[in-house]
Amino acid sequence: MAVTLEQAQRVGYTFLKALLRFAFMVANNLVAIPSYVLYLIVLQPLRVLDSESFWYIEGVLFKWLLAMVASWGWWAGYTVVEWGDDVKAVSEDEAVVLVNHQATGDVCTLMMCLQDKGTVVRQMMWLMDHIFKYTNFGTVSLIHGDFFIRQGKAHRDQQLVLLKEHLEKYYRSRNRKWIVLFPEGGFLRKRRETSQAFAKKNNLPFLQHVTLPRLGATQVILKTLVAPQENGTPAGGDAVIKESKSKGLQWVIDTTIAYPKGEPIDIQTWILGYRQPTVTHVHYRIFPIKDVPAEPEALSQWLYQRFIEKEDLLTHFYETGAFPPLQGQTKAVSREMTLSNLWLIGIQSLAFLSGGAAPPSC
Repeated sequence: MAVTLEQAQRVGYTFLKALLRFAFMVANNLVAIPSYVLYLIVLQPLRVLDSESFWYIEGVLFKWLLAMVASWGWWAGYTVVEWGDDVKAVSEDEAVVLVNHQATGDVCTLMMCLQDKGTVVRQMMWLMDHIFKYTNFGTVSLIHGDFFIRQGKAHRDQQLVLLKEHLEKYYRSRNRKWIVLFPEGGFLRKRRETSQAFAKKNNLPFLQHVTLPRLGATQVILKTLVAPQENGTPAGGDAVIKESKSKGLQWVIDTTIAYPKGEPIDIQTWILGYRQPTVTHVHYRIFPIKDVPAEPEALSQWLYQRFIEKEDLLTHFYETGAFPPLQGQTKAVSREMTLSNLWLIGIQSLAFLSGGAAPPSC
């Protein structure tokens, strides 16, 4: 089939736009990430004298970096519509966020839609695959105190021990509030077949849009961070809890990400912007921690039930283009998540000014 002039022009424009966006992203990273590191190096005396203030400033810088990532998608027309419970109501409480995982763009989507949730972004901790440690953002995540988990049976037990130690050492000493976890342990396309085989063998529901979650990391988080009075189980790091007067984890926020036609956005698309503007839909459901069982078997069944519900939510979304109403409601209500272009430009400008002001030896 012959290519028309109009088609060639469209392809050329898309390629040029992607090239310019990529160049901007590279420049953005080359100034913003070193600036973040250098600011924190300069502030090391404050870390010794007033650790709380140091981690407050680090959190603000961290939020700005995530806003820069969000801006790449926002300016390409990749926006978010939110459904379900309003998580802003619990933004100042401790919560664990359970998210389905379809592609690398899931992380970018969360970086965007959590920007307007108060102090959440600057006080959150991420659990992510260890491979992200070796990306351009790995240094930032290491400094911030995120945890990189290595997948596979050979590493599982050791990783859970390391996770517990990491939470006890960093979570409350750095005043973290939300912890983000992808319980499926990998992308949908990579785990679906294995998950379905496991479900068939163990007489569990057949899932198409999500996979059965893994229990380990969720159980460690709850055991370590839930205050004893909440569910009757000993909480790790009791001394830290007492010192910080923390109430412990108070909520589980079940988060479901849905893409139109089930076509997820990956990080390459987010950066290059070659896909047409797309609205990603995010559904939240909040559970009080007291309603989450502590015993492994009961917790496993509870977690399975959440992903069975995700399957139903996504099936409804793909059939109708919307999530169903919450229980007790007759109509589903959606909220368009917005970012201020002026604010994003201000943050980007500050990053480039900081990079320009850095000494040549840096």
